[in-house]
Amino acid sequence: MAGYGQGSRQKANDEKGHDIRSTNILAARAVADAVRTSLGPKGMDKMIQDAKGEVIISNDGATILAQMKLMHPTAKMMAELSKAQDVEAGDGTTSVVVIAGGLLGAAEKLLAKGIHPQTITEAFLMAAEKAEEVLAEMSIPVDLGDRDQLLQAAMTSLNSKVVSQNADILAPIAVDAVLKVIDPLTATNVDLNDIKIVKKIGGTTDDCELVDGLVLSQRIAKAAGGPRRVENAKVGLIQFCLSAPKTDMESNIQVRDYSSMDRLLREERTIVAKIVKQIAKTGCNVLLVQKSILRDATTDLSLDFCAKAKILVVRDIERDDIEFISKMLGLEPIASLDHFTAEKLAPVGLVCEDFMGGEGSIIRFTGLKPSHITGGCCSILVRASNVLLLDETERSIHDALCVVRSLVKKKALIPGGAAPEMEMSCKLAQWARTIGGINAVCIETYAEALELVPYTLAENAGMQPVEIVTQLRAAHMKGEKYAGINVKKGSITDMYAEKVVQPLLVSVSSIKMATETVRMILKIDDIVICR
Repeated sequence: MAGYGQGSRQKANDEKGHDIRSTNILAARAVADAVRTSLGPKGMDKMIQDAKGEVIISNDGATILAQMKLMHPTAKMMAELSKAQDVEAGDGTTSVVVIAGGLLGAAEKLLAKGIHPQTITEAFLMAAEKAEEVLAEMSIPVDLGDRDQLLQAAMTSLNSKVVSQNADILAPIAVDAVLKVIDPLTATNVDLNDIKIVKKIGGTTDDCELVDGLVLSQRIAKAAGGPRRVENAKVGLIQFCLSAPKTDMESNIQVRDYSSMDRLLREERTIVAKIVKQIAKTGCNVLLVQKSILRDATTDLSLDFCAKAKILVVRDIERDDIEFISKMLGLEPIASLDHFTAEKLAPVGLVCEDFMGGEGSIIRFTGLKPSHITGGCCSILVRASNVLLLDETERSIHDALCVVRSLVKKKALIPGGAAPEMEMSCKLAQWARTIGGINAVCIETYAEALELVPYTLAENAGMQPVEIVTQLRAAHMKGEKYAGINVKKGSITDMYAEKVVQPLLVSVSSIKMATETVRMILKIDDIVICR
């Protein structure tokens, strides 16, 4: 340790770099402390009000930080970190920020001792790589055919959400949805765009369901009294308008007498009748019409003709949904009338409107061809009594889907309840003693910083944090690597026995990303503002 006091001490004239580093660390830790209270199943929720006065209630780290108006560039890096974790693993968005905050606190202590930032970043990188090995050692392989293991992971994710009391309903929905869109034997990733979440207000969270088929939140056009229910439907999806063509923006048509007006209306009727006749000729009896901006996608006249031809019309299909609907039903979107042929239609057993009691209705497409369902798409219908809960339920289901996706990407589970963080902390501290030199000091401080996660978990659950963390450390030192904090019983228990598990990918990516962000912050020694 001879070189520790002299060669490695920062240059005396590096005052500016020191100040900038301190303010950066302060800003980033302020963000970490803001979301720290929402970690774990007993974490608090945040109420966020935007400039328009709209309110969001959530305890999902990524959602909270995305809504925050952060000015400091380093604070923004923490929000980006949470977003990156959300994209990569979908869960652990709060813990990744808490870990980064803890590591920045550790770095601050090391800088105060006079250790050079580059030395700290190199040591932190070594520690992160070793931590990944520790996590891999304590993981248990997952078989995607074993639904129970996937359910346990989804339940653990949902237990820390606002809708935790409905976890036993939402977890099976998430697991079954993912298993429906992949082949468990060969899959290495899940495209969550194949799972459409349809929100409809009304009812309770218990009414959420996984729909075997397609659900649309649009309404059936009933202006002209057309059919509301069609069996053995032939569905077409059009991207052109069912209305008479309009002139260019600049042109005007002047109608001076009744006969010209009559001729104009007659011509309009003929054009629309021709379009509807050609559609009906192909045997199409359910028509989905894409939303149009320039002119009306449908007019009362065209709806009247469709009703006479016994065609059920659904208007305002969003452009973003076109690809999903095409994949789900196995049809092609049709861009012009010339291409409207019987081959481009999709057979569906039943298309009907389902009333949701008071709050409008949804359209269900059931009895799809099996070959199309194996194309891998499904719909989840989300219900809740108010908008805030509806949005939060959707976010929670998305997180649960991401957890199952993480297991598909990396087929391994580790215990929850801060067991992995404590195990990493103990193993890193033991490893640091075998290294020696300045790196040992840095790695030991890194190991201590990881204890912030179990400390916060205990603190949020209203336990005595110091006492609980000491007991947990003692258990891990004895070799009980699955011991974690059981917030429901207020004690240390075996997390596998309690079925509190999480995907390995979530913890690995949070350690990796938190360390990367901290290293980046430590390497900044000046902020240059360009006007």
